[in-house]
Amino acid sequence: MAGNRQKAYLANLLSTEPEAAPPAASPAETADGAAETGPSPAPAARVSRMAGSTLLGRDSALARIASGEIQQVTRRVVDPARVRIWEGNARRYDRLSEENCHDLIDGLIAEGAQRIPAVARRVEDDPDHDLELIFGTRRHFSVSWLRANSYPDFQLLVDIVHIDDEAAFRLADIENRTRKDVSDIERARNYRAALDSHYGGKQVRMAERLKVSKGWLSKMLKVAEIPDAVLAAFASPDDIQIAPAYPLAQALDDKTKAKAIGDAAKRLAREQADRHRDNAPAIPAAEVIRRLLAATKSPRAQASHFVYKSELGREALSVLSVNRQGATIRLHKGSGANEEALVTALREALAYLDETGHGLQS
Repeated sequence: MAGNRQKAYLANLLSTEPEAAPPAASPAETADGAAETGPSPAPAARVSRMAGSTLLGRDSALARIASGEIQQVTRRVVDPARVRIWEGNARRYDRLSEENCHDLIDGLIAEGAQRIPAVARRVEDDPDHDLELIFGTRRHFSVSWLRANSYPDFQLLVDIVHIDDEAAFRLADIENRTRKDVSDIERARNYRAALDSHYGGKQVRMAERLKVSKGWLSKMLKVAEIPDAVLAAFASPDDIQIAPAYPLAQALDDKTKAKAIGDAAKRLAREQADRHRDNAPAIPAAEVIRRLLAATKSPRAQASHFVYKSELGREALSVLSVNRQGATIRLHKGSGANEEALVTALREALAYLDETGHGLQS
C-alpha cells in the first residue's frame, strides 16, 4: 500500500493538474536504515496553474523530494559501483571526465560529503547492481572518481523512489532543463528515443505530458535526426543549438542536399582537426552551419562562402566571388589576425577552392 501511495504522489508531482494532498506516509528510512518518527508532513498545497509555464520548477517537484517533504522516499548513502545509469538519461556518461566535473569534485571535497541527492530506483534483474540512477549522473561520476582517487570513504547519496519509465523520463527532463551542461543535441536525441519508448510515436501526446509546445518539440525531434557524420563538422556537440540547427536538419531530408552536406562535413571535420592540432580557434557553430547549408547551393555560390575568422571572432579573410578569371579574396581590416594567421587563412581558402572545383590550377 505504501508503495502505491508513493507512486501516486510522485505521479501527482509530475502533473500540473490540481491534486488532493497525499495520505499520511509511512516513516522514511534514514541513511543507516533507522526509521524517522517525526511528525507527518503538512498537507501539500494544491498546485496552481501558471499561464505559459512549460515546466515544473525544482521548488515544486525535485526540491520537494530532496528536502524530504515526500516521506515515502528512502534516502540512503550507497557505493556508486552498485548503481547503474538508466539508459533513458539524456546525459552521456562517457563524456564525463575529471576536467568537466572538476567544479563538482572540488565542491564535494570542500563539503566533505554529497549534500544534494541523486534520484534512483531499485532493480531486481541485475546481480551487479542494486539501483538504477534516474538523474544525478555527474554526482555519480564525481563520487566514483573520488573513491578511486584518495577518497575511498565517499558514498553516493540517493533518494530511492518507485517510478515507471515514462514518469522517470519526465522527472529526469525537469532536472535536465535546469542544467546548462546537458547539450541541446543530447536532449534532442533523448526525446527522440523517448517518443517511441514512452509515447508510441505520438508527438502530440508527448508534448502534452512534457508541457511543451508541439512546434518546439517537433523542431527538437527533427534536430535529433542529424547524423553523427554531420555532427563531426562541429568542434563540439555542445555548440549545437536547436533553432540554428533546424534548417540544417530540414535540408538533410533532400537526398541531393544530404550528399552535399555530408561531403562538406568531412572537409570541415578535417579543418577542425587541423585547427585543434595547430592550437588555432575552432570554426564557430554558426559558421559551420552556414558552410554546410552553402554546400547545397550551386558550385559558384559554394566557393564564395569561405570565411576565416580571427581569434577575436572577427572576419579576417573571405572569398567574395569566383568566376572564370579567378577568385576575389578580401582581407578584412581590424580583424586582429597577425600575418601568420592570414597566411594560414589564405592556404585554407586555396584548399577550399580546390575542393569545390575552383582551384587556380584547374
